Amino acid sequence: MRKEHKSKTGGLTAKGRAHFKRTEGANLKPPVSKGKNPRRVSFAARFAGMKGPMKKKGKPTRKALALRKWGFGSVAAARSFAANNKKS
Repeated sequence: MRKEHKSKTGGLTAKGRAHFKRTEGANLKPPVSKGKNPRRVSFAARFAGMKGPMKKKGKPTRKALALRKWGFGSVAAARSFAANNKKS
């Protein structure tokens, strides 16, 4: 993925989402940072189980940036949100 397609604050830029739509037919949407949107619950559930560090060489990893972009400060916060808001 090209650097211009990655947002410095996490996730993809609008140009990056357009690139994936053009090349792979993906219909990617921007992050939802508040509320109980089903996409946000799904993201939290997926990222709650992700392994890997939140920082590397003192800087936040792409994982940490993505969590922050979706409104979570940590993996534990995402796990808690997913557990409290998933449908049974």
